[in-house]
Amino acid sequence: MISGYREVWKGGRGEIVEKKSRFIATVSKVTSEEEASAFIEQTRKKYWDARHHCSAFLLGPEPRIARCSDDGEPGGTAGRPILEVILGEEIYNVIIVVTRYFGGTLLGTGGLVRAYTQAAQEGLRNSLIMEKKYGYRDILTMDYTDIGRVRHLLEAEDIIIEDTKYEERVTMGILVEEAGKCRVEKLLAEATNGRIGVQTGDPVCFAALEDGALYVEKRQVIQIC
Repeated sequence: MISGYREVWKGGRGEIVEKKSRFIATVSKVTSEEEASAFIEQTRKKYWDARHHCSAFLLGPEPRIARCSDDGEPGGTAGRPILEVILGEEIYNVIIVVTRYFGGTLLGTGGLVRAYTQAAQEGLRNSLIMEKKYGYRDILTMDYTDIGRVRHLLEAEDIIIEDTKYEERVTMGILVEEAGKCRVEKLLAEATNGRIGVQTGDPVCFAALEDGALYVEKRQVIQIC
């Protein structure tokens, strides 16, 4: 069972020039084959005067679906190299379309493979990728006297605290990874001599983004201890 996966947060654009041919890579998040097809058509319309719009996308991780297209380039010189870049980076729910403006000089099969590979890499370098983790949005309830040791433990375990409410008892919402959930609960119980209450909340995928922002989405239950 995987503990998470990488996914595009914000797509980007990269460009290289090889012997006067321009290779423009456009990266986007997609979650279905229909979205991927629509993005390819959108890119075609944007760069309507270009000769080729080669592409590859990878959906997943469960089920995993991969597709690629050479769009008129010699077989295996464009779509597959783009897909290999995606597979090598292990990024899911992503599409890369590399648009080529022919510069008048033939590159040969080896040159095309290198150019499409480098363009795809440049596109990903200019995109924001998030590390999505499988976990749960849990609720902790504790006495005021236990706040310090609980916060210290959560920080040591890199557990994300979403919010804290101070009422008759302290209520704390946390995001805990599925793989370490049972161990963290045991540590919390030991640290508070069993006084802490733990309520398992929604199963989620979450990721820490730039500037301290969070990405959280519900998911189907996989399995817990």
